Amino acid sequence: MSASHWARRLEQAWDGGRRRRAGSRPPVDLRIEPYVGHGSDQGVVARGRVLDDPRPPEAEQGEGVGAAVRRTVQRFLTDDLPGVPLRVTVAGTAVETVTDADGYFRVHLQPEPDQLTVPWTSGTVELTDEYRGITDPRSTSFEVLVPSHDATFGVISDVDDTILETGVQRVGRMIQQTLTGNALTRTPFPGAPELYGDLAAAGANPVFYVSSSPWNLHGFLVAFLRHHKFPMGPLLLRDLLGTSAGREQKSGRIQEVLDLHPRLRFVLIGDSGEKDPEIYAAIARANPGRILAIYIREVRLDPGDGRVEEVSGTWSEDVPFVVAADTDALRRHAVAVGLL
Repeated sequence: MSASHWARRLEQAWDGGRRRRAGSRPPVDLRIEPYVGHGSDQGVVARGRVLDDPRPPEAEQGEGVGAAVRRTVQRFLTDDLPGVPLRVTVAGTAVETVTDADGYFRVHLQPEPDQLTVPWTSGTVELTDEYRGITDPRSTSFEVLVPSHDATFGVISDVDDTILETGVQRVGRMIQQTLTGNALTRTPFPGAPELYGDLAAAGANPVFYVSSSPWNLHGFLVAFLRHHKFPMGPLLLRDLLGTSAGREQKSGRIQEVLDLHPRLRFVLIGDSGEKDPEIYAAIARANPGRILAIYIREVRLDPGDGRVEEVSGTWSEDVPFVVAADTDALRRHAVAVGLL
């Protein structure tokens, strides 16, 4: 059995034991955590999770490693709440849903297009009924990105080793950075915030972040984007161990963005560390005419392993496929083809 399978079995055992101990007692810290949504004339997709945990504290300048570790551990040792009845409302349209076994929810709403405000529309999530003795609606607001009809194109970007130096191929270093860093101390690649800001054209062009990072890091990544002045956009992450609504594959989340924004063409930005080249190539072939360029940041420990070259060497689509070691090279190509 794989390590992920055993991790999932352990998580299920832990969750099952915790729920038996909790019984029907009211949650102590019931918290609705909606994520940044996105929408268009085709509808709105909203996601989130319901937990029985206090919200982790915000990072502070000069804090010690201990505070960062405690915050990170708190993000991962979550007490998720299944079967929570919810109402999600965006632009006057509401749908009801129930959280799944891992506490996640995902809904697709169909508000009237003229009720969506650009570039952001506010929404709310609240309890619709009593849940284990709690009757307070616990209404929580969230934001939905709504691209303008004046947008020239959109950007879909990976996070780890694409904008955020993570070192996914160095597992020990990746774990150390995840545990001990915070949104203020983790570093973006040089020039990345400026490049993304220019591609976003002062907010006219939407940016979507699609990553294999776990949903537990959503709050950290939002704070990282804001602190380093990246354009804000939806973060479509995944549940690393679950089998629920939080575990959509990366290609499926990218396709969701393309389907919900059919009039937009996209630039795809990723890295060579994992499967971005293969995933992006498949997306481009499945969506002819929709992809303007594919940019891959070179971060491999062994650039001669041939994985990226298997894609780029046989690339026949009329879409630029650029592999570069630094942000400046990507910028130069974007200027040359008229994206900037």
